[in-house]
Amino acid sequence: MAILSLPRSLLPLPPPPRLRRSPARRRRSCPSATPQIRSELSFSVGTHLIPHPKKAETGGEDAFFVSSFNGGVLAIADGVSGWAEQNVNPALFPRELMANASDLVMDEEVSYNPQILLKKAHAATSSIGSATVIIAMLEKSGTLKIANVGDCGLRILRKGQVVFSTAPQEHFFDCPYQLSSELIGQTYRDATLCSVELTEGDTIVMGSDGLFDNVFDHEIVSVISKIQNAVEAAKALAELASNHSVDTTFDSPYALEARNMGFDVPWWQRILGKKLTGGKLDDITVIVGQVIRASID
Repeated sequence: MAILSLPRSLLPLPPPPRLRRSPARRRRSCPSATPQIRSELSFSVGTHLIPHPKKAETGGEDAFFVSSFNGGVLAIADGVSGWAEQNVNPALFPRELMANASDLVMDEEVSYNPQILLKKAHAATSSIGSATVIIAMLEKSGTLKIANVGDCGLRILRKGQVVFSTAPQEHFFDCPYQLSSELIGQTYRDATLCSVELTEGDTIVMGSDGLFDNVFDHEIVSVISKIQNAVEAAKALAELASNHSVDTTFDSPYALEARNMGFDVPWWQRILGKKLTGGKLDDITVIVGQVIRASID
């Protein structure tokens, strides 16, 4: 049985949950001798977006940007589709939000802080609507700063394992935290913040919920381990999510969460051994960032 997305809505603010993360890791120590050549970390980036099948002609309601400023900036905003019921185009808010964030990346007041970038980009957005959003900013020293509002997500892969993952912020099932044009929505103050030390060879996988609702972490690890090119890896992950989203027999992450929240087939079907299965049709945005080291004279 295929799963349909429940309408998303705005609710008063509850306290934000914490991120799930791997055990703390030691920072790499600097060599005692002063090197003649120093190295800096940055991203090699690949992106891919597949709109919801019914929204393909308009490009869907996800928006994203990448920047090479400093070590690199990755960001995704996912428009909340429920605005369509009020005759508002859900794509306008996330697109303007990302355009503003892109313009403000080098702003002095932002000072390479993703939470302040959220604040200023949100304040500059005049479109009606709302969106979940995640921004990750890599310093050349290797520190990745993350600000997340809602259920876009990020995974850090190292040596074939997921060593860090963000956790979604939700009011209730299928109603995530979201930046909004309305006062009832969340703000930059509600973002979950984190800093993680990266090393050369790490891979960042960032996505809208269209990725993580349809693809398990072990599948992400499998794809990344097989495909070394960031562009091809992002495409492969997006296509895998798209294939799962239309598979009514796939026991997806979204289906598992739905059943855990009490959504399932009628009791008489459960007696026959049936359960709610299927992927979730949605816009799918994937950004893959491979951490590379460049030598600087």
